[in-house]
Amino acid sequence: MRTVGLLGGMSWESSVLYERIINEEVRARLGGVHSADLLVRSYDFAVIEALQASGDWDEAGDLLARDAAALVRAGADAVVLCTNTMHRVADAIEAAVDAPLLHIADPVVTAACAAGVGTVALLGTRFTMEQPFMRERLEAAGLRVLVPDEPGRRLVHRVIYDELVRGVVRRESKHAVLEVVAALAGRGVTGVVAGCTEIELLIGADDLEIAFFPTTRLHALAAVDFALGE
Repeated sequence: MRTVGLLGGMSWESSVLYERIINEEVRARLGGVHSADLLVRSYDFAVIEALQASGDWDEAGDLLARDAAALVRAGADAVVLCTNTMHRVADAIEAAVDAPLLHIADPVVTAACAAGVGTVALLGTRFTMEQPFMRERLEAAGLRVLVPDEPGRRLVHRVIYDELVRGVVRRESKHAVLEVVAALAGRGVTGVVAGCTEIELLIGADDLEIAFFPTTRLHALAAVDFALGE
């Protein structure tokens, strides 16, 4: 089994989900008491959030790149960045390590193509929805990507930072986010990319009449594929 290094804690609410999915999937595939071979660097999210808010992406990239390199020196065969937003600095991480960074967008593309979905809604933090790093990766693979209008983006961003990263899941917020999705479906969207790992704490496939692509689960399963050489 290959060793996977996780850069997590952004927030720990979603990182715990990563670890659970990865370990449960390894046990399901190998049986017995098997679990994943993981190295974990988990951050104080307040530090990361402050860098995001100030737009200091270079410092954030340097921080994550140094720690990714430390994971590889410690024996990680690949690095998984357990957050959508911080893939804003994926290039810096890739440049710092001689092991693969398993990008969060790639398993989303695979799943969307397998489902025959060509137009997706990208939900996430304001950074993910408004900056090009995630959208361009998806579009380069042939997907058409739409994001909510300004009020919708503001709503989704607020729910993530004021509620989900704090472990708060509110029925009213779920209903409001589903209304944002319904508006996007009216614009031709046939699939929803949960482009923030915490969104999966709020909505799931059972809440939607269109396809749902949960980045946390898809990314975690891709990590298992790598770990087991599948």
